[in-house]
Amino acid sequence: MIRFTLARAFLTVCLSVGSAAIAQAGPEPVIALVDGTVVAIDGGAPRQNAVVLIEGARISQVGAAGTVTVPANAKVISMQGKWLLPGLMNMHVHLGLRLPGAAGAELVNESDREQVLRMASNARLSLLSGTTTLRLVGEDHGNDFVLRAAIERGEVIGPRLKTAGGVIVPTGGHGDTEADGPYGLAKVTREQIKLGADWIKIAISGGIADTHGSISAAPMTDEEMKTLIEVAHRNGIKVTAHNGSSVAAHQAMQFGIDGFEHGYHLDESVLKEMKAKGVWLVPTIVVSQPGAREFYKKIGSPDWYLARVDSTGKDHWAMLQNAIKLGVNIALGTDQFPFEPNGGTTATVAEAELYVKAGMTPLQSLQSATTQSARMLGVEADLGRIQPGKYADIVAVEADPTKDISALRTIDFVMKGGVVYRNDSAPLLPQ
Repeated sequence: MIRFTLARAFLTVCLSVGSAAIAQAGPEPVIALVDGTVVAIDGGAPRQNAVVLIEGARISQVGAAGTVTVPANAKVISMQGKWLLPGLMNMHVHLGLRLPGAAGAELVNESDREQVLRMASNARLSLLSGTTTLRLVGEDHGNDFVLRAAIERGEVIGPRLKTAGGVIVPTGGHGDTEADGPYGLAKVTREQIKLGADWIKIAISGGIADTHGSISAAPMTDEEMKTLIEVAHRNGIKVTAHNGSSVAAHQAMQFGIDGFEHGYHLDESVLKEMKAKGVWLVPTIVVSQPGAREFYKKIGSPDWYLARVDSTGKDHWAMLQNAIKLGVNIALGTDQFPFEPNGGTTATVAEAELYVKAGMTPLQSLQSATTQSARMLGVEADLGRIQPGKYADIVAVEADPTKDISALRTIDFVMKGGVVYRNDSAPLLPQ
């Protein structure tokens, strides 16, 4: 708790200049985005020659030109030739990511103060890449809660954050928040909720980055898993699990788990049960496919790690194809920084492209990063669509992504909560 408080104080002091600048700016004016085409995120025909009127942080009106009155004091931004869609959402991110290799070794003695500033930089780059909402699924020492509060106060530029705190595991598991026995795991679950966790993240199998333990193992006992999930649900908090094991998946679904991350080796029986019970899958397919090689080379990944990636990739891909075919609930997540180069684009866009390659339509893939992610988070009232009453989280591209998902490679405008953070036609921030 002391480290958590120090990190919060340090981030607040270091970013006080930015906070003062935002405070001096005063309330946001009314903004009108005009002459663009609003993507039909739920299918059907797009809304052409549209006006999106934004008052403060939220959308007030959406309609065809001539049907929406633009106030005289509105700031008018031309979206001519652009397609407008909701800001992208990435449901599996570690802003403080450290992986085996040379880059990770350089961070082994990173202090909380250093890490939270690195996370703030990664948050800013994530937002500028067009990802306006992130779900963090494992960070150190409460630094995610510090960063979330700083973003909400306007002291840091970054996406909206939902966060799970530390990854809860039995001793020796794939995570750092270790506990044993049903009541030990219950206690650390309550501690994460006390700190402000929106989700609880557990690891119920090994991971690619582990030097020990099998990805297909199931190390948590029934009583441990049952108690942990019950405690979270009694507090109104959902539980997701890092998991590549079919045995562990069936076990967790007995006790009402809400989702699985990765799903590397999940078999058809698991996927069918997930479909029947509405359990979510966040595939992070980019981490095991060839496009990630650029990233692994950059961070100096060791040979043993690359061998685990290669041995996992084939099953991971087949699992994703089966999950799509069976209609499992899928929300987009990458396990890489959202802005990280991958396959000639960003990790977020590469993930969406791989979903199409694996069997989704472009619309389904786009929904996995918008309406489906919003539904998984339970924030459909506020996010995921360009509609009156929702937050003005909007990005613009040069073509219709429901026809070709690779149109997401052309993001050149980013708005979050009615504030324009990127407009390549009239740059607002250093790129």
